[in-house]
Amino acid sequence: MKNNINDKDFNDFQLHKPVLLNEVIEFLNIQKDKIYVDCTLGCGGHSIEILKQLGENGKLIGLEKDEIVLNIAKERLKGYKNCYLFHSDFTELREVLKSINIEKITGGVLLDLGVNSLQLDDPKRGFSFKASASLDMRMDKSQGLTAEKVINSYSEVELADIIYKYGEERYSRRIARKIIEIRQRQGKIKDTVELARLVLSCYPKGKFYKIHPATRTFQALRIEVNKELENLEQFFCFIQEPLLPESRLTVISFHSLEDRITKNFLKFNKSFKILTKKPVIPSENEMRDNPRARSAKLRAAEKII
Repeated sequence: MKNNINDKDFNDFQLHKPVLLNEVIEFLNIQKDKIYVDCTLGCGGHSIEILKQLGENGKLIGLEKDEIVLNIAKERLKGYKNCYLFHSDFTELREVLKSINIEKITGGVLLDLGVNSLQLDDPKRGFSFKASASLDMRMDKSQGLTAEKVINSYSEVELADIIYKYGEERYSRRIARKIIEIRQRQGKIKDTVELARLVLSCYPKGKFYKIHPATRTFQALRIEVNKELENLEQFFCFIQEPLLPESRLTVISFHSLEDRITKNFLKFNKSFKILTKKPVIPSENEMRDNPRARSAKLRAAEKII
């Protein structure tokens, strides 16, 4: 089913700023005649800067699993002939390349693992607890698993494990126990605000918290629903294969779990030369202008064999 793009979508994507844009372009080392892949296209903020530096023989391939966001990117990039956009997850990169008869990536790959602002700000998507909404959290609306299904069908042990592992939440067992109690007493938990209040009730009262106590649980559910860490590990299992020597790999992560996986992949893979001894973080100016960039970390490497 085709998703329509309304005026609000266009207004919103103008507010979505690509994170670490200058740093991404620098580490990708754009060359006019090479092939680059934006594995997490979003609204096209990084891709449009890559395209500006490509010549007629260069190519940009973009993958985006959220069809609503993809349609916005298509509209924004429609003036570029050497741009190929796909409704795909980055784990499907090899199939995408095969479909357009490309064997090797000669320039580089970008993976921006952040949640798009359109997804966060749309209450219907269920990523945030700022407004009452159904517990959805799917980046790809065509998939079956939702946060509501996780909350209402996983066992207490399963819930505690994912909240602890993916949210690094110290009160994970207390939260999981409370979820089961509510399920048994009143039935399904369906609303974002209801879940946030439930999590808050599991925290010590009378303390000040810099971030809302439900933030970690919501992160854990989002990661579970979208299989974010599993997909990242799967991506790293094959990405060295399509990359030619001298091509670049750049990865932007937004929490320690993603960054740890990226760091270890680059550290123990002899096919890559690490270009960032420490992760690159946004400047103070960027964090001031775009608060959502504050947790971003960029790691880059060059394929050498």
